[in-house]
Amino acid sequence: MIVCGDDGLAHRLAAELRGVYAEQVTLVVPPSGRRVRRPVAGRARAASAALLDRVVSAAGGRAGAGGGEPAANEQVVEAAEVTEAVLTEVGADRAAALALVYDDDETNIRAALTARRFNPRLRLVLRLYNRRLGQHIEELLDQTAAVASGDGQGAGLDASTTVLSDADTAAPALAATALVGTSKVVQTEGLVLRAVERQPPRPGEVADPGLCTLALLSATSNDPAGADGSEGSGEQGPRLLPDEAAVAAATGRGTVVLEQVSYSGPSLPAGRGGVPPFASLFSRRLRWSLAGLVGCVLALAVGLMIVTDEHPLYATYVTLLDLFGINDPAFHESTARQVLQLLSGLVGLLLLPVLLAAVLEALGTFRSASALRKPPRGLGGHVVLLGLGKIGTRVLTRLRELHIPVVCVESDPDARGMATARRLRVPVVLGDVTQEGVLEAAKIHRAHALLALTSADTTNLEASLYARSVRPDLRVVLRLYDDDFATAVYRTLRAAHPFALTRSRSVSHLAAPAFAGAMMGRQILGAIPVERRVLLFAELDVAGHPQLEGRTVGEAFRAGAWRVLALNTSPPGGRRGEGEPTGEERVPASGLVWDLPPTYVLGAGDRVVLAATRRGLAELLGRRRRERSGP
Repeated sequence: MIVCGDDGLAHRLAAELRGVYAEQVTLVVPPSGRRVRRPVAGRARAASAALLDRVVSAAGGRAGAGGGEPAANEQVVEAAEVTEAVLTEVGADRAAALALVYDDDETNIRAALTARRFNPRLRLVLRLYNRRLGQHIEELLDQTAAVASGDGQGAGLDASTTVLSDADTAAPALAATALVGTSKVVQTEGLVLRAVERQPPRPGEVADPGLCTLALLSATSNDPAGADGSEGSGEQGPRLLPDEAAVAAATGRGTVVLEQVSYSGPSLPAGRGGVPPFASLFSRRLRWSLAGLVGCVLALAVGLMIVTDEHPLYATYVTLLDLFGINDPAFHESTARQVLQLLSGLVGLLLLPVLLAAVLEALGTFRSASALRKPPRGLGGHVVLLGLGKIGTRVLTRLRELHIPVVCVESDPDARGMATARRLRVPVVLGDVTQEGVLEAAKIHRAHALLALTSADTTNLEASLYARSVRPDLRVVLRLYDDDFATAVYRTLRAAHPFALTRSRSVSHLAAPAFAGAMMGRQILGAIPVERRVLLFAELDVAGHPQLEGRTVGEAFRAGAWRVLALNTSPPGGRRGEGEPTGEERVPASGLVWDLPPTYVLGAGDRVVLAATRRGLAELLGRRRRERSGP
């Protein structure tokens, strides 16, 4: 396995391949002077540590310090860019998969084209932020591999291209953590998996099992000073994919339940082409002024109709002539008619400045339709989002799809997500979040949650600590680069504010399992965090997996490893061959079948959606690879 990258995701992905899949990894990184330091357990920059010391030191010691030396089964090669010479040096002609996870899309595309030309049989995994471009690149590289196979179809070719985005992988979990009742979300191409974190039932209550129980939370999840459960927490830590007996025996422990599985259509339109609604063209005071003047005109028309006994349309016409001063003076008319003409002239004088103000306001509204909006007065219950970079932009889009009010804070007026904020008409506060008054301008004192997603750990931590001083019960989600540092921050903030929800997330920690699964040839639909562990959702063919093929859904379930959730009967996947075993139950000709009975037999032509732990997925893949290679 070859991993090429220039940031923390490359190191996290290499560690995932080594520790979970036991693969030999070659890591290609830029020269020492141009690359970031690899994540080291227990390491925190001095500024971050100083900020953390401002909180009470109620949590225990941090994780033990780790070294920065490569692991025994990891080779590190320094190269400024991925060329054919570099690919030859790292043995790309013999490698099974190559991951290109540079932070720049163009660098990844250029390297992918070189690698596909160098070895058409190589499985490629690309990190691209541009989703539309990623689809075209994926099709292009797969077509190139098929042509290189000789038959134009790629029969028997174990090469594929998978385009993933760390922003898309992590954004649902980050956005969902900030919302009430939505803890875990996986979404891909209209498929929505919604998992909810539930507290243990009270004595005498029976918990709703939902569609299935995905995980049991750690025994210390209700302890304010307890650690967030991780891989090494033992029996007290979270248990992924428990069986019914384990769920029944786990009294006093919270659960993560798959509560809703549905198909969502295309995203709602962001707006009507940037045209503001009619009500927003004019201020409320101006609208009342216009309404008052219209009422006066109608009253004058009715009065003239009564005095002159004219037709209502004619009386209105004459009133308008008097209003604009283009009617003849009523010298020889009755006194009542003369009074009405004078009043009409007075209303006309009042009408001119109101019309001018209306025109100026309308022009100003259209001119500022593409400009940044300010948080409206009286706003409350919203989410304050710090940072409009790659991650922040994806999270903003996700929140708006869920119709959640958002106020963004960004220091760079040319940030990537500014155009998205304008298009979605989201209020933005320009300024350094560490400066006094910026969070107040975002109405942090009335906010529901804070999402600190800038690229600087110190900025995210400082903003979170300040927000906590303003609102001790505020829901806070931090994006932190180092996952071990994120753990230390989480424990400390939780101990200091036991009645407020605090979550610290590392984007590379959330995204690495999906990238690793794609390198191993699995289609990873998404990943949800369960405390400090990760549960993967994957789609794979039953054929070639003896743990699934020919078994019923109940027999295929392995507690703590994998669980079949759905059957994909849509072509080209999910097609059964003639004579293959089928259960007594009938399934639709196409679509996703979620309520599979335990007696349904999985055939070689089936394609299933399953939830799996990282090691469970590695075991499934490892058994298949051993059978392919033979003794």
